Amino acid sequence: MEIVETHKKEYTISTDKDKLDILSIHKFLANEADWSNGIPMNTLKISIENSLNFGLYHKNKQIGYARIISDYSTIAYLGDVFVLKEYRGKGLSKWLINEIMQHPNLQGLRRWILLTDTAEWLYKKFGFTELPRPEFYMEKHNPNVYKGIEITKGNAQES
Repeated sequence: MEIVETHKKEYTISTDKDKLDILSIHKFLANEADWSNGIPMNTLKISIENSLNFGLYHKNKQIGYARIISDYSTIAYLGDVFVLKEYRGKGLSKWLINEIMQHPNLQGLRRWILLTDTAEWLYKKFGFTELPRPEFYMEKHNPNVYKGIEITKGNAQES
């Protein structure tokens, strides 16, 4: 996939995996993000390898990140979105989401998915809404997977 890069003053958004500061991304996701607390480095590396990544940089310093999981024809999942605290309030998260939504390989999708309990105001600006029929939504969620605790309830072999 072609690398896309945009610039605004001294800031850059790039889809180039080679530019990602994996240590910085891991530090934030493992220690500061509620949704991925304790994520192992190897798990993060695998997720980066299998995603369309958007790095946000101030000069050459990684200050934000987001990734997309998609089949590039019908659906995209937006995840692991963050901007470091000291860079918030500058419109960078809005710019990051806009660049993601405008990416040439993500046009014409039927559905975008996002799980969040923060910055709903931001995502609503890009057309995200609450689930109109949450009773149709299902998930298998294991919040303790990074602690080595597996879910056994609901195993198809238990019937």
